[in-house]
Amino acid sequence: MKKILLILTTICVAQLAFAQQESAFAEGEWIRFKMSYSGFLKAGTATLTVNETKFNGKDVYHVVGKGWTSGMIKWFFKVKDRYESYFDKKALVPYKFIRNIDEGGYTKDIEIDFNQSANKALVNDKKNNTKKEFSTPANIQDMVSTYYYLRNTIDINKLKVGDEFRTNMFFDEESYGFKLQYLGEDVIDTDFGKVEALKFRPYVMAGRVFKEEESLTLWVSKDKNKVPLRLKADLRIGSLRADLDAFKGLKYPFKIQVNN
Repeated sequence: MKKILLILTTICVAQLAFAQQESAFAEGEWIRFKMSYSGFLKAGTATLTVNETKFNGKDVYHVVGKGWTSGMIKWFFKVKDRYESYFDKKALVPYKFIRNIDEGGYTKDIEIDFNQSANKALVNDKKNNTKKEFSTPANIQDMVSTYYYLRNTIDINKLKVGDEFRTNMFFDEESYGFKLQYLGEDVIDTDFGKVEALKFRPYVMAGRVFKEEESLTLWVSKDKNKVPLRLKADLRIGSLRADLDAFKGLKYPFKIQVNN
């Protein structure tokens, strides 16, 4: 449960090697996920909200991600996370990332300013009152911006089973390589009905959080929105599942095969 937003954003960290498509999202989009632990225990909620604004004179999207525990779990392990990203409306690269979390008493308050032209990231650790500068690969993404980059660059007409895509994401004080594999098409039951989906395998680092490299499976709607529908994660202890349970402001119709 400690990584609600980390898991949600990790599912989408692949910059796919296709030409940019028509935008899959717009200002005013809001999506919500319900989380369950080990298949039955209500674990928490996560939301992502899209707005438009200016950042240093540039047109950007400002996305706010929130995650918090609920139900029985919050009584013995309380989580309250907030993530923000300011990224360019056209290039979809981030200029600023904010991470303010409290996970069972483990806290972080970090702001990262990206200089995309110089390939630098300035990390301001507000909790410890330190500032450090790091070199980054070109077109580096943050935890939140990568999700929206993916939605705008994936071309569902060109995907082939087994295709793999790699990218880099900067998190806290390091750049991470990431691999995503396309597994094929599926139809899944959701709160809204049966929905056609694209199935992916994001590869993660086995260890403290995840059981093994292939611990995550992701389903994304097979429509112009390309919105995440479901995530399953095998953790070191138990499992975590996230399901889309509410949305508004989607740019395109949400396609449902059979209504519940």
